This record gives sequence, structure tokens and C-alpha cells, in this order.
Amino acid sequence: MVYFWFKLCNCKINELVMKSLTIHKLDSDLVKAIEQLAFSSGLSQNKTIKKLLRKALGLDENSDKRPDFSEFCGIWTEDEAAQFDEGLKEFEKIDESLWH
Repeated sequence: MVYFWFKLCNCKINELVMKSLTIHKLDSDLVKAIEQLAFSSGLSQNKTIKKLLRKALGLDENSDKRPDFSEFCGIWTEDEAAQFDEGLKEFEKIDESLWH
């Protein structure tokens, strides 16, 4: 079982209060993945972890940009959906003369 222990301390830098966070007993596969990501991106492990946390929490500048098409799915209003369905009705008509 993995235990996490968090230690927060206040550090004043240029009148801004920044917190430090210590995480103990990380799984070796997690540590390896962080090390590999840090190395491949050319960032320190600290910057890599901060970047991962910001992304996971939706705090990074690109958090609204998803690598999929979810922004286009399921966002129609009922009126828009009704208009679309109405537009499809023409395609549902069968011309019987084409089938004889």
C-alpha cells in the first residue's frame, strides 16, 4: 500500500505566498514515469510535476483545449436539434420509382 504524506509550508517570495508540497512513498513506476517525462521535455522534475498538476486540475492555459472532439458533441439546444431533425426529413423520403 502506498501512503502519501503532504507537508505544506508558507514561503514568502516577493510578497507572494507560495506553498511547498512534499509527497512521500511514491510508487517506483510513478517516479520512473515522472523522470522520463521530465527528461524528454527538458524540464526539471519539479516543473514537470507542477505542469502535470496544473493540467490535471484544469488550471493551465490550454485546459479548455481537448485532444478530442468533445466540444462538438452533445451541445445542441433542443431547438437546434429539432431544426436538424427537420432538415433530415427530406432524406428519409423513399422514391418508390427508384426501386422497381
